[in-house]
Amino acid sequence: MSSPPDCLLRLLRGAPRQWVCTLFIIGFKFTFFVFLMIYWHIVGEPKGQGHLYSLPADVRCPHLAPLMLPPSSPPPGNIFFLETSDRTNPNFLFMCSVESAARAHPESRVVVLMKGLPGGNASLPRHLGISLLGCFPNVQMLPLDLGALFRGTPLAAWHAATRWRWEPYLLPVLSDAARIALMWKFGGIYLDTDFIVLKSLRNLTNTLGTQSRYVLNGAFLAFEQRHKFMALCMRDFVAHYNGWVWGHQGPQLLTRVFKKWCGIRSLGERHTCHGVTALPREAFYPIPWQNWKRYFEDISPEEMARLLNGTYAVHVWNKKSQGTRFEATSQALLAQLHARYCPTTHEAMKMYL
Repeated sequence: MSSPPDCLLRLLRGAPRQWVCTLFIIGFKFTFFVFLMIYWHIVGEPKGQGHLYSLPADVRCPHLAPLMLPPSSPPPGNIFFLETSDRTNPNFLFMCSVESAARAHPESRVVVLMKGLPGGNASLPRHLGISLLGCFPNVQMLPLDLGALFRGTPLAAWHAATRWRWEPYLLPVLSDAARIALMWKFGGIYLDTDFIVLKSLRNLTNTLGTQSRYVLNGAFLAFEQRHKFMALCMRDFVAHYNGWVWGHQGPQLLTRVFKKWCGIRSLGERHTCHGVTALPREAFYPIPWQNWKRYFEDISPEEMARLLNGTYAVHVWNKKSQGTRFEATSQALLAQLHARYCPTTHEAMKMYL
């Protein structure tokens, strides 16, 4: 009896075309499966978010103290949030981020730019999150046109080419590009949608935050319109582009540019130079990403006050923490932050979770 390898060789010699086709189909299916796994890992719907589809589409707005409304066409200095995926149903952390920013800055316009929103005069989708955020008169939900945002910047040609290629981190990289283009074109404050704002950020200009001893982070940015630092970031984005390394176009880019801007080799050498400031870790990242579970652990009010003494806003590291459940009425740090800084979202959580 022939051994299995001999049989296989005879089959391959006997029907080469059929075997080539079979192997091609198997290889294609395997590649497609791997692509799907990576896609859903990077840009898929976050764990624990499916229940959002069963929530009511409307919410009763609470009584809010009179706010000093910004003018309809305000000068540069808005607070921006970005959603570069096609999602239009903000989760509770997203809602809390925007609400906390709106409450901390009643005199400012808080602009939420979402790629999935329809343009023109079309009405907004009916989701609980959009309804809740509509309760705040200084919050504005607008469609995000990435082509228009990148037009006239060094990022325009790069963005035009993205439609013809696949990369594992394209959605986060798009977000990295959009925030620096936004800051350069309009100026103001940018925040990721997994921040909870504790106090006004208005005294911060040409500022970003330090994530660790070795790297900066762009989850918070505050810059004047057309600032040279942001222009340098856009040029570096294209000149040293590598979409296959996580963070290369985000935190690592900001760290590279800051070192070049200051003429230093280590972040420990300088924290302010040529008008740009890198605030210490406790300003925005009091809990390192490695310790993200601390947000879901009980904490006393006294310990919480000590932890957040020097903090403007807390970054919850949603990439790590998404899908982690907690009781809205518990003494977990995240529950207490919701209750204090985004009470409208907190009430909705208690009602529907």
